Amino acid sequence: MFGKTISMEDAYVVIENALHKLDVNYLNFHVVFPENNRSVVGEIVSMSEDIIKVFLVGEIRNNVFTSGVLRKPNFSTKPRLVYKSEVELLLGSQDIDSIDNLYIGKSLNYDGFNISADVNNFFANHFAILGNTGSGKSCGVARLLQNVFYHNNGKIPYNAHVVLFDVYGEYNSALNKINEVPGMGYKYFTTDTDKSDGDLLNIPAYFLEVDDLALLLNATSAVQLPILEKTLKLVYIFKGQTGAMAQYKNDIIAQALLELLSSGRSSTQIRDQVIAILTRYYTKDINLETQIVQPGYIRTLRQCLNIDAQGKMNAVQFVVDLLEKYQKLNLTTIDVDTSITYNLDDLYYALEFALISEGAFKSEKIYDEYSQLKTRLQQIINSSNKRFFEPGQTRITKADYIRKLFQGPNGKVQIVNMNLNYIDDRFAKVLTKIFTKMFFDYATDLEVRGSFPIHIILEEAHRYVQNDNDINVLGYNIFDRITKEGRKYGVIIGLITQRPSELSNTALSQCSNFIAFRLFHPQDLKIVSSISSNVSMETIDKLKSLTSGTAMIFGVSFKLPLIVKLDLPDPMPKSSSLDVKNVWYTNN
Repeated sequence: MFGKTISMEDAYVVIENALHKLDVNYLNFHVVFPENNRSVVGEIVSMSEDIIKVFLVGEIRNNVFTSGVLRKPNFSTKPRLVYKSEVELLLGSQDIDSIDNLYIGKSLNYDGFNISADVNNFFANHFAILGNTGSGKSCGVARLLQNVFYHNNGKIPYNAHVVLFDVYGEYNSALNKINEVPGMGYKYFTTDTDKSDGDLLNIPAYFLEVDDLALLLNATSAVQLPILEKTLKLVYIFKGQTGAMAQYKNDIIAQALLELLSSGRSSTQIRDQVIAILTRYYTKDINLETQIVQPGYIRTLRQCLNIDAQGKMNAVQFVVDLLEKYQKLNLTTIDVDTSITYNLDDLYYALEFALISEGAFKSEKIYDEYSQLKTRLQQIINSSNKRFFEPGQTRITKADYIRKLFQGPNGKVQIVNMNLNYIDDRFAKVLTKIFTKMFFDYATDLEVRGSFPIHIILEEAHRYVQNDNDINVLGYNIFDRITKEGRKYGVIIGLITQRPSELSNTALSQCSNFIAFRLFHPQDLKIVSSISSNVSMETIDKLKSLTSGTAMIFGVSFKLPLIVKLDLPDPMPKSSSLDVKNVWYTNN
């Protein structure tokens, strides 16, 4: 079959086709160039009646295959097809029952051979699963999870923690039988506020930190963060019932009113704004009916705001004297009780007052800059999305919340499915980021690093893992941060997408393993080409014609890039394409 070597250029070797015929299709079979202390391995990427073109992929030394070729074979080396005994060196261990191996699927080229990955190299690194709609991507994801947690031949990954953000709600049918496996557990959350097919997704409002609020309220600039920090201080002050908290409220209200009274606005404007503030924000000491005692008469604070015929508030100094009795409060020195539970309405109340204390009533510029935060929060409160932030009857810490998340009625839960199908993309992105940050913060706070690994799998990741404005507002993007720093803490990201070119460049560049189903778009193919090593352009071009359920795999957990046929999931996800014939031609 193989004649003399005609030429070598880059990673390609061109060999004479000694048979001068094409009776057998050896495309994508591997070729070995045996030499004294090594064997160079290549893949047949094209054939004609005259030549065979081989792409060099690695070397075998001491019965171990290593990707990459340090030195090309000699022109005099006679190539041969790979022996059956050598195939396992290329495809991975055939012992799919071992806990060391993750079964991926079956080899298309070598009948009877499985393709597996080292389970550590795969699940200890970020990974990406790519493919156009209809390419078998969802079935592939479901089957991989089933291989680990369901069709696992008795292997129990008891301490696994997988969170799947399920955009279309299609994985529940494929994963819920995991609860039938002894020692295994599966939990399902839904964003459908009208149905009871799962627990309603919930994150208590008091979990929200400054960065979370910035995402939730669509903050557009880092200058808006201080107002959110103040809001979180005030919500605890306003919810507190102790004497100290009452004093804090007095001081805050006094400061805001004093600034307003000295604003230089007209008497009518000042009076109306003071009344507006004290109608909503008041204490037993400072309110519109507070009595101000002066020699010879007693007036209420409201009466001291009356305007005479000349347009002046002659008694306003008495109000100033009353307010100046309270100290100039410095919020940064307040030690608030953060064990208080609050909801979004409480947060809105605090945000309103934070805006007032920042002078929003005095400056249209300040009001315009911050009003979108207030408007966005009000929109959430007035929508069904408010239900996702209800605090519950008892307060719980974030750490307890996460541990409880992975507990079910029968014990430990290994997979948590969060169905995002019933909310819009923007809100789904926010929830995903908030949850992801919470998982990452939990992992980084553990005393024993990596002792509670969490795998976050993002379906339709191009919707969420983008080059967002987060870096300008928060100083980081949570997905980029995790892909750069998460491995050492045991937080791993899995990106599932049909448009890799729309993903964050940073996040995708940090992925170490890839399963690529059929792709068409030139930009997506270019991305795959740029991130894959030892992959010929001929193989990249084949991505456009892969059949459904067939994928190219490459990365640190695979010996070399391979084409694999994944088994169908059992049970199947709800991801089948539209059956136009049965829909169009079925009489109702």
